[in-house]
Amino acid sequence: MRLGIGIGWRPEIAAEVESLTGIDWVEAVAENLCADHLPDSLVRLRERGVTVVPHGVSLGLGGADRPAPERLAGLAARAELLGTPLVTEHIAFVRAGGPLTASPRLEAGHLLPVPRTWDALDVLCENVRIAQDALPVPLALENIAALISWPDEELTEGQFLAELVERTGVRLLIDVANLHTNHVNRGEDPAKALDELPVEAIAYVHVAGGIEKDGVWHDTHAHPVSAPVLDVLAELRSRVDPPGVLLERDDAFPPGAELAAELETIRGTLRSAAPVAGARTHALQGALARAALPVRTPRPGARDRTAVAQTSLLSALVAGTPAPEGFDHRRLRVQSRALAAKRADVVAKVAPELPEILGDGYRAAFLSYAMSRPMSGGYRRDAMEFVERILVSGGLPDPVAQRRLTHWWEDRSGPRPPGRTSRLVRAARAVLVGK
Repeated sequence: MRLGIGIGWRPEIAAEVESLTGIDWVEAVAENLCADHLPDSLVRLRERGVTVVPHGVSLGLGGADRPAPERLAGLAARAELLGTPLVTEHIAFVRAGGPLTASPRLEAGHLLPVPRTWDALDVLCENVRIAQDALPVPLALENIAALISWPDEELTEGQFLAELVERTGVRLLIDVANLHTNHVNRGEDPAKALDELPVEAIAYVHVAGGIEKDGVWHDTHAHPVSAPVLDVLAELRSRVDPPGVLLERDDAFPPGAELAAELETIRGTLRSAAPVAGARTHALQGALARAALPVRTPRPGARDRTAVAQTSLLSALVAGTPAPEGFDHRRLRVQSRALAAKRADVVAKVAPELPEILGDGYRAAFLSYAMSRPMSGGYRRDAMEFVERILVSGGLPDPVAQRRLTHWWEDRSGPRPPGRTSRLVRAARAVLVGK
């Protein structure tokens, strides 16, 4: 299956994407699409013969829980609607807690790395098989970028991916920007990872921009693709001709001409980095490295052990509990701040009225809320709970803003029996009206 050169389709740049020449396919975030109809832009692209691949971000296949049937059904419905040749997701966990740990359910709101251990691999492989059985088309999984490393890992990234492919037959979505991120943040050699993983299993490749701050690489998808990331792309191309390469951009969208220039740079990198004479040697070295891994029988209790470990980490990141033993405390603080900042940014997008009502105080107020209140549902629920906290605490000195925020909350709370928070909000509004 040849995909060619593509770009991530986002509503903010739909017109620019449609106007780009030489685009063979696009990728759309699955959760941002309705299961029964498509945005007009994607309809027009499909009518032109442009392939659309749905890219999931919420399955959490690396988590201790088995994938939720309703999430799998939603992804399958989008695959059917798009007539896509494959769907993609991430090797990550996005939630923890719940019945396996008898602790509250926690949502990360972000892709977090799984430990490269045999236990985590056993859980991931079973979850992938469940997903493969539920999906109407093949599945490909993406390596993620990470700010933190798990202690006592038993496999390298390349070995982990190779074992995953060997056990499940899943395809790979290799993000070269994420390989570079892990090089800066975790000291991992992208070339070694490429040597060890089965490049013949690559379905396509992601290329994206980021930025380095204080020795930490942030995979922002909001900056131009950097030279080091293009170098990793060239390394990959020297080993294999990937079926597809896609430019990702999720924020700070540039004009269409800049997107076109980045795509041309990617094309040029692929042309100038054709496979070299040593490609066969790389392939042989990778095969030998994979063959040297011990044959291992899964141990009972892998899910329970994985659940405890992931819940402990996520609780430290979003609920302020003590850091698990062996983690870099500084990096955990960086990751924790990044998670809270992302929550603030996404809530501002799904509920743009809130920063408009709260003005310059929105971000500080939300970060204060996020540090004491872990996310337990989606971002819309997060927005509601943020506003509930403000209203119950009476934290707005401006009565006009307080009234607007109360109306916003009531408009979205829906027809349901009023709980304690609802009664408090209504009481607060009654006091304001009385004034």
